[in-house]
Amino acid sequence: MAFKVLIPQDISDDGKRYLTERGYELKMGSGISVETLAAEIADCDALLARTAKFPAEVLRAAKKLKVIGRHGVGCDNIDVPVATELGIQVTFTPEANAGSVAEHTIGLVIASAHQFARMDRETRAGNFEIRNKLKCFDLEGKTLAIVGAGRIGRLVARKALHGLGMKIVAYDPIVKDIPDLPEVEFVSSIEEAFKKGDFVSLHLPALPQTKGIVNAALLSLMKKDAFLINAARGELVVEEDLVAALKSGSIAGAALDVLKDEPPAKDCPLFALDNVLLTPHSAALTKECTARMALQAAQGIDEVLTGKAPKWPFNKLAK
Repeated sequence: MAFKVLIPQDISDDGKRYLTERGYELKMGSGISVETLAAEIADCDALLARTAKFPAEVLRAAKKLKVIGRHGVGCDNIDVPVATELGIQVTFTPEANAGSVAEHTIGLVIASAHQFARMDRETRAGNFEIRNKLKCFDLEGKTLAIVGAGRIGRLVARKALHGLGMKIVAYDPIVKDIPDLPEVEFVSSIEEAFKKGDFVSLHLPALPQTKGIVNAALLSLMKKDAFLINAARGELVVEEDLVAALKSGSIAGAALDVLKDEPPAKDCPLFALDNVLLTPHSAALTKECTARMALQAAQGIDEVLTGKAPKWPFNKLAK
């Protein structure tokens, strides 16, 4: 009997084809509520997970589940400790989305410096004179502070340094240098990074120690003409504190691909602010990146179910 793989949210054909060509039975989900997931996962050997939440209640209902292939990098939507307790291997796709997210981040930096969103709105409204009233600025020589020097942070640093001529400072609690980028200045604290950056770009995972790390105290250290860039996780930022900083003008603006609540409420206070650029958690949703994530998540499932050591394990199971 073929192994059965639950796919609650549709993925690129590349991932589905990889599995079906190897004899797996695909079970396309009908919803992502806890109740629906718990019911539909009960007879499945594997789960290919995108952004739906998989709490303990769902995982404990999965009596046959051996592996979760995460379509993406962050596994904060999966109760990984419970998965580990139940002997469920979690894999992820750390090499799939770094380039796409780094490109999106650079786009947010450029769009902020040149005020693309507001220029577009004003031009459409007939205010052509906005060109003489809203002053933009060049990026060459400006400082980009990278907070988190993992795969994505390093790529952002490289693109900003070599493509835009920016200066780079970086803070990471573990990484202390980037060997192929000796020009990057590593600082000893997140506070120093926030003080130095004309742009501060977040590239941290959402962990207990990082959630809410960007608060009023940290925002108050930024330059008045600086921008906060976040294409990592919305939970890193205390959104109420960011709104207050943007309203008061203590920072110039923000460009965000991620929010505290996704999708956001219709009355999200960020919507009313001219100095905010928003994208809908879409940095990794290019056609090339979604194909890579689907394929690599499928490969992780196949590796585990065929008895191989997974290339990208997220958790460590007891032997």
